[in-house]
Parts: sequence; structure tokens; C-alpha cells
Amino acid sequence: MKKPILYRKRLIPEECVLLKDDRLLYRDDALIVTAWNTLKPRKDIHHGCSCYYLNQNIKVSRFYNEGGDLLYWYCDIVEYDYDEKTDTYVVTDLLADVIIYPDGFVKVVDIDELATAKDAGLLSDAGLKTALLALNKLLQTIYDGEFEKLQEPLEKYL
Repeated sequence: MKKPILYRKRLIPEECVLLKDDRLLYRDDALIVTAWNTLKPRKDIHHGCSCYYLNQNIKVSRFYNEGGDLLYWYCDIVEYDYDEKTDTYVVTDLLADVIIYPDGFVKVVDIDELATAKDAGLLSDAGLKTALLALNKLLQTIYDGEFEKLQEPLEKYL
């Protein structure tokens, strides 16, 4: 299984980071599963794993503390740009996120950043539409009690 090149691109703050140390666990045309340690040392988060749903504009991650305890699920709304020649993905964070705690509490965050990015010219109309539609679909999946389906690849490949 060939490891693609992965970049994480943020709009706020603007940055694009090569995820060179992420470990590839699985890959097909619709899914990439990775494991990783935090890029910079943190007291709260130590490591995690991520599932990139390439056709759904979401990335579902598990965040763990140093002892290996699950802190929460973190769901990013993203956009994928793929260059087949170089086998490179640029994963652009579309700002809106959903956090799901082990007790089932769901928290939607950073919706205000969509407006900020749009006003600053960092997010196009199409990007805003993609973010809102993907967020709605993710929340509907969670509210319908089907979030476990998005967790399955992480269970399977860890």
C-alpha cells in the first residue's frame, strides 16, 4: 500500500503543513486511515487516529491523552484536493467542527469562523456551501444514531 503525501491546510490561521509523520493504516479510493502523534507537544492531547472520508467532505479523528484514554471524537469539515501525478492530498479545513465526547455529548464549534473566512475572502461561495452541506449531513448521521458507522474503519484498522 503506497503512502500518499498529505497536507493539512487551514484557512484561519492560514497555514499548510506536511503531515510527514502520519502513519498510513489503510487506503482505498474513498478512505484513508492514519495514526499520528501531535505535531507539537501538548498537555491535553498526545496522539490520535484519523479517517479521511474522501467522498463526504469529513475527517473523523479520535484524540487520546498520553495514557491512551479517549478524550473525544473530533470531526472536521474539509475539502480534498488530489493531485494524481504526485499522489498528494491537500486537506483544507473548512472551519466548522463537531466534537463528540465519550458520554455522547455533541458540540458544534467554529461556525462563526465560516462567516469570518467568507468576509475575508478566504472561503468562496462554493466552499461555504460545501461546508454547510457536509456539516448538515454529519449532524444528521449523528442525530440518527449512525455515528458508529463512521467509527468502523478506525476500529477495524487500529
